Amino acid sequence: MPERRPRTGRLDQPRDPRRSFTPSYDAEAFGRWTERVARFLGTGRYLIYQSALIVVWVLWNVIAPKSARFDPYPLQFLTLVLSLQAAYSAPLILLAQNRQDDRDRVNLDADRGAAAQNQSDVEYLAREIAAIRMALGEVATRDFLRSELNRFEGQRDREPEPN
Repeated sequence: MPERRPRTGRLDQPRDPRRSFTPSYDAEAFGRWTERVARFLGTGRYLIYQSALIVVWVLWNVIAPKSARFDPYPLQFLTLVLSLQAAYSAPLILLAQNRQDDRDRVNLDADRGAAAQNQSDVEYLAREIAAIRMALGEVATRDFLRSELNRFEGQRDREPEPN
């Protein structure tokens, strides 16, 4: 029977990272880049640039001499370029939206926690105000003291004085 070598690593600790031949990237940096691209694609400046490029492309390939044209009349290359641009921009926009959804979810959780804390604070203050009102109901007021003094004076006046 072959001898088994004892394990050198512990099971409760992760292994050291091994050399990987797959490319690595910073997901957070890529996410920030996709947000910048998506933000730019949603601006009027981008629409103006793209519209100007398409107009120049079409005019060049329709008006220019046949030897200078690089995309003949059906403009198939323009269609390919626009399709490629759409194929790349759609996932970038979706990635940016997913990151925004994650941020919104975290903010919503924080808002819910703050709302719950505010609700408990308001309930506590309402109980305290109710306790103060009850305590004030038991405190002698000025009018109550006057009426009691007047009543005692009336009783004293009615009682005969001892001789």
